[in-house]
Amino acid sequence: MDTSYSIKPSSVHPLQVLVIDDEKNIRTALAAYLEGMGCRVLTVATAGAALSALESQPFDLAFLDLRLREISGLELLPKLLSVNPRLAVVMITAYATIDTAVAAIKRGARDYLPKPLSPAQIKHVVEGLAERLNLYRQVEELQAHLREAVPEVNLATASVKMQATLDLVEKVAPTEISVLLLGENGTGKGVIARWLHTQSRRAGGPFVVVSCPTLSEELLASELFGHVKGAFTGATRDREGRLEAAHGGTLFLDEVSEISLGLQAKLLRMLQEKQFERLGENRTRRVDVRVVAATNRNLEEEVKAGRFREDLFFRLNAVQISIPPLRERREDIPMLARRFLDFFARQTRRPTPELSSSALNALLSYSWPGNIRELRNVMERAMILWPSQVIEPGAFPENIASQISAAPVLGGDYTLERIDREHILRVLARTTTLEEAAHILGIDSSTLWRRRKKYDEES
Repeated sequence: MDTSYSIKPSSVHPLQVLVIDDEKNIRTALAAYLEGMGCRVLTVATAGAALSALESQPFDLAFLDLRLREISGLELLPKLLSVNPRLAVVMITAYATIDTAVAAIKRGARDYLPKPLSPAQIKHVVEGLAERLNLYRQVEELQAHLREAVPEVNLATASVKMQATLDLVEKVAPTEISVLLLGENGTGKGVIARWLHTQSRRAGGPFVVVSCPTLSEELLASELFGHVKGAFTGATRDREGRLEAAHGGTLFLDEVSEISLGLQAKLLRMLQEKQFERLGENRTRRVDVRVVAATNRNLEEEVKAGRFREDLFFRLNAVQISIPPLRERREDIPMLARRFLDFFARQTRRPTPELSSSALNALLSYSWPGNIRELRNVMERAMILWPSQVIEPGAFPENIASQISAAPVLGGDYTLERIDREHILRVLARTTTLEEAAHILGIDSSTLWRRRKKYDEES
C-alpha cells in the first residue's frame, strides 16, 4: 500500500467499518488509516468471519477483497448485502479489470478500487459515505420532528357528509386530473391535498405547497416560476421556482383565489402547455406536475365579479371536492378531540386525560367557526392549562364553555323525537363504529345509518 500521503484525523461521523482481506498486512495497514480518520474498524480474513460479524453488529462500510482464498469477493458480496442491505461495499483488488469492476457494481458494490490503495482514495470513500449517512440521519430526524409536531393523518369519520367527500377523494387520487378543494379555513384542505398526493402514482415525487395570499404579485410570480439574476431588484442570483421543485410530483396552490389576474394568465398557460419561463429569461422550460388547488371562496362568484379567469377556473375545477365544516360533522368532534389530546399528551409526556360528559357537551354545542384548526388549539390549551386528568368545561375558552346546551331529560318538556335524537347522537359520539352503536341502541346498522344521515342533513 502506498504510504506517501499523510492523513490528518477527520471530523466525519464515526463509521463502523469492516475490512475483509486474507492478507494480514493489507488488513493492518487499512485499519490504521481508517482508525486515524476516526473510524471504528474490525478486520477479518474469511467469508465466514465476515458474515458472523455482520450478523452480530451493524456496519456502515466494508472493504472487500476480490480474491479471498475460499471464495470470490463477487460471490460473497450479495451474501453480505442480504445480511445488511444498507451496507456500502467497496471492492478492492490487485487484479483490477473493467469486467470485474462492472460485475461488482452490478452486484451492489458502492465503489471499486485497485490496490495499492492510497490514503486519498480511502479518505474520499469514507468522507463521501459519511456525508451521505449524515444527510440520511438529518432527513430521519426531520421526519421524526414532523411526526411529533403534526398529528398523524387519520381520515376516519363518522359523518355521512365527510365520508362522501373521502369516497370522492379516494376515486380521484390515483388519477392525473386537476382537483379543486373547497372549504372554510381550518377544515383540512391541506391534509386532503397531501392525502391525494400520497395515494397517487406521484407519491414518490415531491409535494410542494404555495401559499398564495402571503406574497405580493411579484414575489408570488418568482416563487412559482423562479427567476434569473437581475430579473428585479434584489434578484442577485438565479433561483428555481416551486414549479420546477414540484416536477414529477404535486403542486398544491393554497387559496388560489388570491392570485392576481396577470399571474392567472401565466398559470393557465402552464396548465395547458406544461411550459413556462422564469422571470427575466426567454428560455422555455417544461414541467410535469399535477395541480391541486384550494380556496375558501366561491370561485364561480369570483368569475362573475371579474376577479378570476373563467378559463383558469375550468382548468382547475376538473373535479371539485367540498369539505364540510366541523359544525356539519359534529359526530366527529369527540374522536378528533381525543386524537388531539393523545397527540399533545405524547408531546408533553403526560397521560392522556379524559373528557367529562359536560366538557363533551360543550364541544358538541359550539359552532366552531375556526373548524378543526380551532378544535386543535382548544385541545392544546386544555392539555397545558387544566391540572386534572378529567377535562371539564372550565378548561375551554369562555365562548365555548358558556354555550353548553341543556340536554333533554326524561320527564321534561321535550318531544320524543328530540330525546331520541339526543340519545342516538351521544351514543354515536362515544362509540368507534356504527355496528357498536347499533348494538347498544338495539337497532340494526342500516336503520342507524339512515337516522344518522337524516340528522346530518338536518344539521
